[in-house]
Amino acid sequence: MTVKTTCAYCGTGCGILADKNGQGVTIKGDPEHPANFGRLCSKGSALGDTLGTEGRLLYPQINDRRVNWEEALDLVASKFSDTISTYGPDSVAFYVSGQLLTEDYYVANKLIKGYLGTANIDTNSRLCMASTVAGHKRAFGTDTVPGTYEDLEEADLIILVGSNLAWCHPVLYQRIAAAKAEKPWMKVVNVDPRKTATSDLADLHLQIAPGGDVALFNYLLANTAKHGQQNTGFVNAHVDGYQSALDAAAADDVNLTGLSEQDLADILALWLKTEKTVTVFSQGVNQSSSGTDKVNAIINCHLATGRIGRKGMGPLSVTGQPNAMGGREVGGLANMLACHLDIEDSNHRDAVQSYWRSPTMPKQAGLKAVDMFDAVEDGKIKAIWVMCTNPAQSMPDADRVKSALQNCDFVAVSEMYSNTETAKTADVLLPASGWGEKHGSVTNSDRMISRQRAIAPPPAEARHDWQIISDVAKRMGFADGFDYEHPHDIFIEHAKLSGIAAALGKDFDISGLDSLSRQEYEALGPTRWPFPKSGGKERFFSDGHFYTPNHKAKMLALTHTEPSVPQSAELPFTLNTGRVRDHWHTMTRTGLAAQLNQHTGEPYIEIHAADAELLHLPPASLAEVTSPNGRAIVRVLISDKVAKGSVFMPLHWTEETAALGRVNALIPSHVDPVSGQPESKAAKVCIKKFTAQWFGYAVSLQSFQPTSAYWAKAKIVKGWQAEFADISVPSDWESYATSLFGLGETQIISVTSTDKSSARIALMQNNKLAAVFFASQNPVALSRSFVSSALGGDSPVLAGHAGQGVPDPGTTLCACFNVGINTILNAIQSQELVSVEQVGNALQAGTNCGSCRPEISALLHRNIVLEAAE
Repeated sequence: MTVKTTCAYCGTGCGILADKNGQGVTIKGDPEHPANFGRLCSKGSALGDTLGTEGRLLYPQINDRRVNWEEALDLVASKFSDTISTYGPDSVAFYVSGQLLTEDYYVANKLIKGYLGTANIDTNSRLCMASTVAGHKRAFGTDTVPGTYEDLEEADLIILVGSNLAWCHPVLYQRIAAAKAEKPWMKVVNVDPRKTATSDLADLHLQIAPGGDVALFNYLLANTAKHGQQNTGFVNAHVDGYQSALDAAAADDVNLTGLSEQDLADILALWLKTEKTVTVFSQGVNQSSSGTDKVNAIINCHLATGRIGRKGMGPLSVTGQPNAMGGREVGGLANMLACHLDIEDSNHRDAVQSYWRSPTMPKQAGLKAVDMFDAVEDGKIKAIWVMCTNPAQSMPDADRVKSALQNCDFVAVSEMYSNTETAKTADVLLPASGWGEKHGSVTNSDRMISRQRAIAPPPAEARHDWQIISDVAKRMGFADGFDYEHPHDIFIEHAKLSGIAAALGKDFDISGLDSLSRQEYEALGPTRWPFPKSGGKERFFSDGHFYTPNHKAKMLALTHTEPSVPQSAELPFTLNTGRVRDHWHTMTRTGLAAQLNQHTGEPYIEIHAADAELLHLPPASLAEVTSPNGRAIVRVLISDKVAKGSVFMPLHWTEETAALGRVNALIPSHVDPVSGQPESKAAKVCIKKFTAQWFGYAVSLQSFQPTSAYWAKAKIVKGWQAEFADISVPSDWESYATSLFGLGETQIISVTSTDKSSARIALMQNNKLAAVFFASQNPVALSRSFVSSALGGDSPVLAGHAGQGVPDPGTTLCACFNVGINTILNAIQSQELVSVEQVGNALQAGTNCGSCRPEISALLHRNIVLEAAE
């Protein structure tokens, strides 16, 4: 049976064909879906490997004790009721997620705002796109994304700002790459403090100083006017604030961009001569203490030139979560009501309360994410319900957030997994369904509503989030407002409310779908909003009509603002954070897919060679990274992709997967004053060498738990692997390995140096390799792919590498087809391959999601350089 559904990961919103058969679930891209036309990234392609029950929370629990649903729901309802009765409605809060479906999100927002009487609901989307929401509202009057993915193909110039599309939105990257191949005149500019995989596609990479985006776009705005390229007719008819914005831009200091005169001249020339320009921006813009100003600086340039509301031009925000847009639509943020209505507007509040027939409605915005957890810490919030997210890991200053939850009077957590940092703080755990088990809808970054459909029922006693929320609401006395039988009922209610919002002058309108039957809802294909009863319009702002009181867009006077924490001798490095290619968020799902752990198996710090030399950090050594907020130990990756004084660390590792790899423990909770979004791209840190007495590597057929000072653990195809380091050497290596793996009776084969500085130990069971452990005074050098592939075989593989004549594929480069770096290099050399396409034809590498294509290109370039030097 083939099920049409939508991917669980980023905001691209790719359509998926899931085919359930006797061997499991096969995942393919949906060729009919307008977001991806059949393309999928490595993460989406591996979704079938994440559908087991490994690590799942299967039953309700109260204080680690299994209970039935009645007891768990009664406890949540009574705790929230009693807390509100004693301390008032603002003593409770919900913290929700862009991974919820729209229907889940809607019910949560309705309960807390319309029935509990507080706006203390916020979402982890506050961490990824709140600055975009605020910027849109300041410029357009409402949170309207004006562009669509089709504009990427229509454009002649694409400016990517703070957006590593190749790794974070690979399908959009491939759409641009395909368009560029068809249009030789098309240009791509990549604005990013790091050289990333996306830079491979760019005609111009601008290695901007961290936080320099406002100064850059002010430079473009000022010089647009200087060269007479502003669209005077459009500005006069449809824009307010032009002159004050221009004056501020002209007064700003372009040197704060950190760019050379040539770089600035190049980007200006492209901007001035290319009307069909799309500016794509993402977390590098949003995750900033001046993120909203950065968004408005981009929008200012498009408004001044009239490059908005037409094909192939405009600002385009790409979101990081599958339903970040849906959360915005239902009012999942603390400062919004459903359907883009405003919580401070009495007419909007009255309309929503009347429609919901609810007993109450807050009159002001609730606490945004950082403020919410501050209130938990201070004891002002005494009961909190966390749904489908892990703030004790993902919030800035994560250790403090975890401590706040541990000390909160009552914490309810709806989760798929019981081992997350947040789940461990819960008084009650509610087992929730996840991707592949849920029915509902999501909205992607270009306003496309798509259906998620179940492939299998939820395991054991897991329930859907909308059901859990509704059951609690009924126990609190609100049965009439939450008498839903199916997600269809919720969707229709939401669609009808959108018609009321449209009548109040808002942009979000899907009232044309409010009479869908359940059968029509089940069959609903991808549908972009607005979708009013009167028929949709092709795009927003094509008529120059905006959603402000006078229907004109607003340009804002902006100046560069330095990141919140200044650099100092004690904190000399600027830390940038982000994603790696094959993982997503905190790896609760991607970590289950063994093939996704092969490209990047442990946390790392990317550091410039000059800085590494100064700090005496050789390649593959370990660095201790500290900030006033926390500490991490990570592997050193020396690179020319970061500027001197800047470093990069990925965000995915948790206390379950790496002992001290949690990057958010380092990040301060400085926020944008307008959006409340935390600054995650410019923390100040100190770095020094972590002096380990030994390093280790181990693989095992069974899971095992390292206990050393540094460790990082990952699932592999045949079992589990871990990297180690410690400050004290075990007295007996064989005893250490036996205790580590806990396998019971085994045959031990070992080679230990006379001074005990190194060891290689194989543990055999029934003459088959069950586990192997390597230790050395230096980072362990061996073929990890070869050793891990030997598990279950009859060889102890203590040599650590393949014998002569036996191929070693090397580290996985292409996760989609499991092609190793050595395999690609051998093919390049033996078959004299000279292009990425030829490598794809020979090995399939790079022919699916394409996110490994920049790395293949780098291997080809290296081979050409080596040949030229010979």
